[in-house]
Amino acid sequence: MQYLPHMSQPARPQSSDVSDTPTPGTRRAAAQRLKMRRELSAAAMELFATKGYEATTVDEIAAAAGVARRTFFRHFRSKEEAIFPDHDDTLVRAEAVLDAAPPHENPLDTVCRGIKEVMRMYASAPAVSVARYRLTREVPTLREAEIASVARYERLFTRYLLGHFDEGAHREGDDDPLLAEVAASAVVTAHNHVLRRWLRAGAEGDVETQLDHAFEIVRETFGAGIGAGRTASTETPPATVSREGEVLVTVARTNAPLDEVMRTIRKALKENR
Repeated sequence: MQYLPHMSQPARPQSSDVSDTPTPGTRRAAAQRLKMRRELSAAAMELFATKGYEATTVDEIAAAAGVARRTFFRHFRSKEEAIFPDHDDTLVRAEAVLDAAPPHENPLDTVCRGIKEVMRMYASAPAVSVARYRLTREVPTLREAEIASVARYERLFTRYLLGHFDEGAHREGDDDPLLAEVAASAVVTAHNHVLRRWLRAGAEGDVETQLDHAFEIVRETFGAGIGAGRTASTETPPATVSREGEVLVTVARTNAPLDEVMRTIRKALKENR
């Protein structure tokens, strides 16, 4: 298999007039935008629950939120989008996790950390998330809108993982691009499985622990091949394990991700049973 080492993003042109650091004004505007989107979403969900989705109009949603119709359309393209107010911002946060990944981190681990932003979005408002889940089960149009939102995350993670493979060197028998796409789908599927189970249970239980367990299954299945794409072959592995009698001795880099160290130890324990 041919792999490319992790490549940093191209440097942006330097300019005294352009800054990537959000100003207090832009942060305040973003917060106000999200606040209005959530208010419109709350109004829409209440009307959908009381009047029904089909019987509810955009004008009624805007009126319930105390704004004009044009304000609604500045934030959402349609009434079905109104019950998903946080996906745009969550997608930005997930992408920021990928952009800020440390160079030693396995790309698949980075993707798992990125999609946790989605779970945190749902977990931040459990009652709303459960109500939204029940509503999407009842209204096919809302379910389709939800699927479209999820597809955006999958595309983001697929592009990221594909960035760690040399597609130009692709040849017959080289399944790196396929592995990247299947792994991205597996991460999203694992997340969605845990999320649905948690929502069906009324948002009870430690959803992050459940998610970590699901990700461990994905890593064990896909992690070895994709991991080679981030680090050069001469780089010290995150952890090594040696056996001294009945004792396993582990040596790890100080900056090694804990999950990679634990994975190395678990593998060594299985092999020495």
